[in-house]
Amino acid sequence: MAIRDIRIIGDPILRTPCDPIVDIDARVKALVEDLLEGVDMEGRAGLAANQIGVGLRAFSYNIDGEIGYVLNPRIVEKSTDEYQDGDEGCLSVPNLWYPTERSWYARVEGIDLDGKKVVLEGEELMARCLQHECDHLDGMIYIDRLDRATRKRALRDIRNSSF
Repeated sequence: MAIRDIRIIGDPILRTPCDPIVDIDARVKALVEDLLEGVDMEGRAGLAANQIGVGLRAFSYNIDGEIGYVLNPRIVEKSTDEYQDGDEGCLSVPNLWYPTERSWYARVEGIDLDGKKVVLEGEELMARCLQHECDHLDGMIYIDRLDRATRKRALRDIRNSSF
């Protein structure tokens, strides 16, 4: 498989909620291969299917040397009393990082290519990744979660960027 181009903010597929995967066929298996290959690069923590132009609910992750994927992921739990507000970036908004509040802990459930249940959970960076990628699949980009002043600055920076 080839590494697919990353869709950049402004592409409508990034704002379109992804469809659930109903049939695990050759197309879905090829998508997973592309997601895994695309996330297995320096500086990449996650990659959602719509970021490579496919409107299906799937993402890959690369956190602390662990690489994997999940189909039809849904956040089923996240901490409501502990938060993190570190800088967050996105392959679809290249080279721009902003402080983004996320739950400290998150748990996602989905399935694998065999249709078996997958549970991903974690704190800090893994929790941030799970929330960030599920947002993508729901048609959201992290800048939507920024506070008003930071979002205004981010939108100005995006307009002035050459990507």
